[in-house]
Amino acid sequence: MHPAQTPERAELGKFFAVSAREFEAGKTAPEMFSTGVDAVWHRLMSTPEYAPFCHRHAGQVFGHVSTYGSGKISWIRTYEELFGPLPVLWFTDADGIVDEKAADRYRATGEVWAEWNCSPAPEDPESVPKRRKLTTR
Repeated sequence: MHPAQTPERAELGKFFAVSAREFEAGKTAPEMFSTGVDAVWHRLMSTPEYAPFCHRHAGQVFGHVSTYGSGKISWIRTYEELFGPLPVLWFTDADGIVDEKAADRYRATGEVWAEWNCSPAPEDPESVPKRRKLTTR
C-alpha cells in the first residue's frame, strides 16, 4: 500500500472504479453516501495527486458535484461484483463514528438506504449519460 494510502482512500479509488463502470453502463451518477470517504475525496481534490489518482482508478478525472437525495443506493451490486461486500468503513462519518444500524441493515439485506449530497461527474460532460425519464406501464 502506498504510504499515503489509507483505507478511506482505497475505498475512494474503488468508488471511482465503480463510478466509471456505472457511467459506461449508461447509469446515473453514483451517490456518495459515506461522509467518511467523502471527506477524503474533498482533501484529495485540492492536491496535485488528484488527477493521477482518478486516472489510476477510473481512467478519467472526476469532478465533484452537489446531488442531494435520499433512498436506495444504486451502485452496491456493482461494487460487490468488483470488490466483494462493502466494508464497515462505508458506514462511518467524517469523525470515524460507525453507524452500526445502517451497517447491520446492509449485512442483513444487501441494500443500503441513505442520504447523500454529492456524486462524481466526468470532466468531459459528453461522456456522461443523459438522464432518461422512465415510465412504467
